[in-house]
Amino acid sequence: MGNAQSPPKNDPRYVSATRAFSQKELEDLRSLFNHLAAQSQTNGKYISPSVFQSYFRLHGPLGERMFDLVTQERKDQRLTFEDLVVTKATYEKGTKDEIEEFIFRLLDVSGDNFVGRSDLETVLIAIFNDILCINGSEDRSSSHQDIVNIFLNVAKFSKHDGGGTEETMSFEDFRSWCTHLPSVKKLLGSLLLPPDSGRPGSQIPKLLTSKAIDSNIILLRKEYAWHIGGALSQQDLEDWKLLYHSSVNGLSFNTFLGNISNHAGPTVLIIKDTEGYIYGGYASQPWERHADFYGDMKCYLFQLNPVASIFRPTGANSNLQWCAINFSSEDIPNGIGFGGRVNHFGLFLSANFDQGHTFSCSTFGSPCLSKTNRILPEVIECWGVTQDSTQDRNDAVKGTILERFKEDRNMLNMVGLANSSE
Repeated sequence: MGNAQSPPKNDPRYVSATRAFSQKELEDLRSLFNHLAAQSQTNGKYISPSVFQSYFRLHGPLGERMFDLVTQERKDQRLTFEDLVVTKATYEKGTKDEIEEFIFRLLDVSGDNFVGRSDLETVLIAIFNDILCINGSEDRSSSHQDIVNIFLNVAKFSKHDGGGTEETMSFEDFRSWCTHLPSVKKLLGSLLLPPDSGRPGSQIPKLLTSKAIDSNIILLRKEYAWHIGGALSQQDLEDWKLLYHSSVNGLSFNTFLGNISNHAGPTVLIIKDTEGYIYGGYASQPWERHADFYGDMKCYLFQLNPVASIFRPTGANSNLQWCAINFSSEDIPNGIGFGGRVNHFGLFLSANFDQGHTFSCSTFGSPCLSKTNRILPEVIECWGVTQDSTQDRNDAVKGTILERFKEDRNMLNMVGLANSSE
């Protein structure tokens, strides 16, 4: 691999890659390349590793691995314009399989052709520290390493590293990991966009609480919010306001309903039970009295501790959201829940808020979310999602090739490199 060469302009890979871009897009890529090459002090011929990593804010092993992949693993420390075009054509405009294959190779930060637990740990630390800039444990009792482990715990390693002792991840293991952690996949698929352009997967909702509430009692950490938000659109990742906290408001169903009654948007329900497990659900519809299941396909369940996972609707049924208030029939259990079937929910809290249950369910393809099926809540939180209506008109193109290109253009405008004609 070390003898590979930069693709010349008549190389089939480069010629094919250029077809993924309009002429204007290629000109903008050339402007970006010229700017970074000038900073690299190489007479404009190539981009150095340090300038590349600084511009894209990819440092340490993750930045080194990305540079290695962009330069076709030549090990010559020189990133050419052709390299940039070929990589962006694959990484940003390729097929789903091509993009996933690139991300899978990116995870191999050790460069040994295997993706092990240590590789994932290195990548996750880089995500939290360098990209999301979530440093330390926010003065919580749980350490930063604990958060990394929670994201690692959902990963499967079904292979061995060819004579070594470390279990490694297959490509199917990787795909499964990404399914459970959509925030990770979103972010790892956008690392060659300018950092200031709003990389998909990089936004963390602003968590709004009363100043009178001790932050140490809050279950929803920034890392958890980032994880939960991975299944949401951009407009749902602005402000999340704490509407109810059982340690402040008491374990009361009526108080819960009263506190959330003035919030018309989606809510995030989080439970910590007496076993120490933390999990919950995203309710896309208001909590209102119904005698049957309701809701839409935007609902989902999630786990936060000791494992992080998201479980979106499978389409198996429409038993998505449940809110029964003051019914006298045993066939309509009073309380709130998600998925499954009556008395066998994916997640359910009784109207007394003192007990509930969680079973595996086909609605979300989710397992039992706690240690046992019966749950005893210790803390219950509910956050109101404030939707940014200004994002509505952008949703159709957000994340598309056009939108990602516009984000690149915005960065060029910031550094004064965009064409003067625009």
